Amino acid sequence: MSVTILGIETSCDETSVAVIRDGKLLSNIISSQMVHQHYGGVVPELASRAHQKFIVPIVSEALAKAEVKNNELSAVAVATGPGLMGSLLVGVNFGKALAYGLDIPFIAVNHMEAHIYSNFIEEPTPTFPFLNLTVSGGHTQLVLVKDEFEYTIVGETMDDAAGEAFDKVAKMLKLNYPGGPQIDRWAKMGNPSAIHFPRPYATEDDFNFSFSGIKTSVLYYLRDHHLRNTDMPDQLRADLCASFQAAVVEVLVQKTMAAAKKFGVKDVAVAGGVSANSFLRAMMKQEAQKNGFHLFIPKLEYCTDNGAMIAEVGYRKFLRQMFSSLEVTATANLALERYP
Repeated sequence: MSVTILGIETSCDETSVAVIRDGKLLSNIISSQMVHQHYGGVVPELASRAHQKFIVPIVSEALAKAEVKNNELSAVAVATGPGLMGSLLVGVNFGKALAYGLDIPFIAVNHMEAHIYSNFIEEPTPTFPFLNLTVSGGHTQLVLVKDEFEYTIVGETMDDAAGEAFDKVAKMLKLNYPGGPQIDRWAKMGNPSAIHFPRPYATEDDFNFSFSGIKTSVLYYLRDHHLRNTDMPDQLRADLCASFQAAVVEVLVQKTMAAAKKFGVKDVAVAGGVSANSFLRAMMKQEAQKNGFHLFIPKLEYCTDNGAMIAEVGYRKFLRQMFSSLEVTATANLALERYP
């Protein structure tokens, strides 16, 4: 009998639903909320309202594209955290109601765990054990994935996440939200060596990160050169983007390679929204080849928040009969769980 999983992702500002049948992705519908661009960041109240508006039509579209009916579903998998509480609750409450109504299992999925498994949606996939760098707007983590659902966090940010630093610097440079893609685009026209920004923790023996110092250095550069409240030349903006991006990426790549060597893995994976950054992808590929590691980075559509990664984890948990109680609720600061 086939196993068909509906995956629901509403942790931040994407309403996404996917269907996986027997390990094969049949549909992955993503609705990104554009309303936040005007505010330069995600407004939680607006995000949850948008999820409420789109959850039903997105679920219907995902099922229709997959040519799957409600009564063919084996389970409903939903991101229960971490994320914005109001956003998470929309997906969690809808998913629990659907599972209850269809009398099928409900599977709670950790959003950060799902990012790791975004590299398993399509072949080829990493081999356990492997090292995973999850780098997004809210998190920057190096995770040793010993086996399926067995994790050890070996490094994480001590302050700002890398994606958060990208967004804040983009705002300083008067670029639109979300800032990551804007900086990536402008950096292609700039010189990454034009301005030196610090590389905090780059030479430390541990694998933790710090990005607030790089962000502050950009702010001080703008202040010292009287650029905070004036229009700057396009070339200078491009050089700032390229130099900032180079500093962040260098730290991410150095730490990842060092950790991979220490833990003796052969496979290295990168996931999360910032893994869509073209410079990070290029530098990771270059350094992985130089150091003899197999590198795995998801397709661009699986880097940002998506239902496919939720459905992927749901499918794997279903095979292990790892079902959740309908008493489970959303948890904004949910930690990455470790399974026996």
